[in-house]
Amino acid sequence: MAFPESPVRADNFAVNLTEAVTLVIEDSPFVLELTSRVLAGFGIRRRRACQTPEAAMSALATQSVDLVLVSADLPDSSGYELVHWLRRSAHEANQFVPVIMTATHVLPSTLVRARDSGASLILTKPFSPAKLLERIVWAARDTRPFLEAGPYRGPDRRIRKLGYGGPERRVGTVPIIARPGEPLGLLK
Repeated sequence: MAFPESPVRADNFAVNLTEAVTLVIEDSPFVLELTSRVLAGFGIRRRRACQTPEAAMSALATQSVDLVLVSADLPDSSGYELVHWLRRSAHEANQFVPVIMTATHVLPSTLVRARDSGASLILTKPFSPAKLLERIVWAARDTRPFLEAGPYRGPDRRIRKLGYGGPERRVGTVPIIARPGEPLGLLK
């Protein structure tokens, strides 16, 4: 299989994915293989695939990755629990990695659970290669700081900038635990 030598282009924005390290966690062998092939088509050479949360935890504890794609519905443990663990317990370099969660039925409760677990984005299955690339580019460009507030640890959940110009009325401040500099190794 030949890999593209030039960066993938999306919306006039170049993303060179050839050096990115990805981890895909999916219990369906078919979806796992299909997703891995789509990532290879984007030029991603270093891909790791896991079918269980335990295998993913082992990989994340020892190897730095640039992007995680995880299914919300994993056997024995949910993808939500895996992302929560990742944000708190994984190898330090991986705690701030972009996480794209995939789910077959995305209800409002699914969005809330994904967001509250610390996922960066959610993508409905089945997804097209174009939609996956769109989410990867969005994750690569994401500059939201990582926050720790009560049980939550992950990217700032506020995506939209509403342009509020009044005084700050929130009680206390939320500590920022990390600010992505160059968005997480995907932009080279």
